[in-house]
Amino acid sequence: MHKFVAVKRTEITGNEIEFTIEETEPTEALEASGQMLTDSDNQAFVYLLDTGTDYIYVQFSIHTWPAMTKALEVKNVPLLKWGKQIMPLSEFHEELLMLVDNIEGNDNYGEEFRTAVEQTFHEALASRS
Repeated sequence: MHKFVAVKRTEITGNEIEFTIEETEPTEALEASGQMLTDSDNQAFVYLLDTGTDYIYVQFSIHTWPAMTKALEVKNVPLLKWGKQIMPLSEFHEELLMLVDNIEGNDNYGEEFRTAVEQTFHEALASRS
């Protein structure tokens, strides 16, 4: 069974962006998978962390999207902080931009999610066309 955790806090310091999970830290070592999915029902992007035997799904709900757009602007790889573990979210920009491109104008993700993504990421979409 997969575990779902949510990013609760975002911190932007200059060009550094840090996403924080405030749940009990897992005992196993985590590795950024470089993969991102969508959870349109919960209006979230989901980044996969690899435990070696399973994945932990990190949800980036709509309140984190402004920091995600900032991460796209500054180009620095954002960090995920969970307890004592701090890891760069590899492929974050590429995966997010690919998903945002796919969602634009595509009601398969649901109109509410599509509209929210288009409104929040409009600058990223505009700079790619």
